[in-house]
Amino acid sequence: MHFHYLGETLMTISPRLRLAVIAAALLALFLGAMDALVMSAAMPTIVAELGGLALYSWVYSAYFLARAVSLPIFGKLADLYANRSLFIASIALFIAASVVAGCAFNMPVLIAARVFQGIGAGGIFALVYVVLADVSPPEQRGRTLSFASSVWGIASVLGPSLGGFIVTYFSWRWIFFINIPLGLAAIGVIAVCLVELRPRKEEVSLDVAGVASLTTAILAFLFALLLGGRHHAWLSAPILGLLVLSVASTVVFVAIEQRARDPILSIAFFRRRGFSTGNAAIFLSSFAIFSMFAFAPLYIQGAQGRTPLEVGLAMLALSLGWSLGSIALGQFIDRAGRKATATAGAGGLLAGCALTLTFSPATSTAYLFAVFFLIGIGMGWVSLSTLLVVQSSVDSENLGVATSSNQFARTLGGAVGVGICGSFFAPRFAQLTDALQTSGAMGSLPSGSGEGGSGQLERLLHPEVQAALPEPLQRALQAAVQEGVTDVFWTVTAVAGLCLLLCLLLPAEDKHRGPS
Repeated sequence: MHFHYLGETLMTISPRLRLAVIAAALLALFLGAMDALVMSAAMPTIVAELGGLALYSWVYSAYFLARAVSLPIFGKLADLYANRSLFIASIALFIAASVVAGCAFNMPVLIAARVFQGIGAGGIFALVYVVLADVSPPEQRGRTLSFASSVWGIASVLGPSLGGFIVTYFSWRWIFFINIPLGLAAIGVIAVCLVELRPRKEEVSLDVAGVASLTTAILAFLFALLLGGRHHAWLSAPILGLLVLSVASTVVFVAIEQRARDPILSIAFFRRRGFSTGNAAIFLSSFAIFSMFAFAPLYIQGAQGRTPLEVGLAMLALSLGWSLGSIALGQFIDRAGRKATATAGAGGLLAGCALTLTFSPATSTAYLFAVFFLIGIGMGWVSLSTLLVVQSSVDSENLGVATSSNQFARTLGGAVGVGICGSFFAPRFAQLTDALQTSGAMGSLPSGSGEGGSGQLERLLHPEVQAALPEPLQRALQAAVQEGVTDVFWTVTAVAGLCLLLCLLLPAEDKHRGPS
């Protein structure tokens, strides 16, 4: 049994074996998706036991940086080596790092374990989409890849509540130990069922110089985003130095790839409209939705004074819209066409982002839910459509690179969006701090809230603390949050508009070759 892909005849597998491989791949994806989500519920307890509050954010950042760097590397490796071995190695590394994290006795050890978890997760995320595409005939690929969105949807619902349950009734260490049986089950099925369907090059040449320069460029850029506006001013020497290093490393990377025998990311791919435009569109859509994930809760809780439960309900709409939108689209995308569905999704994303500009302190939770659900659906359509466009723009031997480039563009878009929008929001809080100090109102703040400057002022976002504030301070706080997040809403609306423009520029599909 065979199917055709870009003029090539490739092997396929029996339906029963295919279902087993899909189930194992989705289980591995569930591991990585759950890991980031359960952490949020456990981190306060972890800090209380291990200490190291100053390192709090690095538990997340270490995982994120390692995952971002490893995605394009594993994507290339998936085109050079057996996917089964790489998949098993990625899950095994994730399990081993989970064991170390669960046994951590201080925060530095936990952060180190999170680095290796991130590397394993990068391999898992890259290989899941490669394997799902490999085992699916082209006419079923959209439906198969949409299953991955259902995993993200389930994880977004179960993750926070499961994390809270484990911490409450067991120990925070079990949020890591629970990865062991799930990971071993995925390894077992992959080891038995996964077969290689794409031809591999007989002679492998790994682009080590390309890997080194790309890694340096990514890390320097992401460190600048993580540290800029928080630990250092954007125009300070450390941040400018990191940005210069990132640009210089990128120039070196391009020069290396143009001469490399087997480049990790061929520069020629960017001359293909489907590859470059599809990845640019997912970058912009991720910029928009992850900025919403990061800053919309501040608006709901800080400017509207809603409870954390109401915040969670409103933000759940983003995840549900994303996952349900992708699942629904998977049923008809191959008939409707990828350019058409990407454009429709970008239109929904733009409409939803524009509607956030109508938010006010009196906006109902139901209206918030509806707007965020529309944004999520738009993102689900854009993400699935552009992934298929990018995959179809290359031949089967480069499917791993194409898939991981799309995943990396999504990761990078989220990081850039949150970093840039954070730079808009932070000055509003700084202005509030200055106003409170100048007016002498610090003495009227609840105990501890005015100590240590703007960092401690974050306590004012809690509804119970806001209720204890004098009315003039309540209004000043809500105005500062509203103005700061409204700047974010304007930014993501403009970015969503650019995403729609790029989706309109996607290549039309050739029924025999797909987008080019």
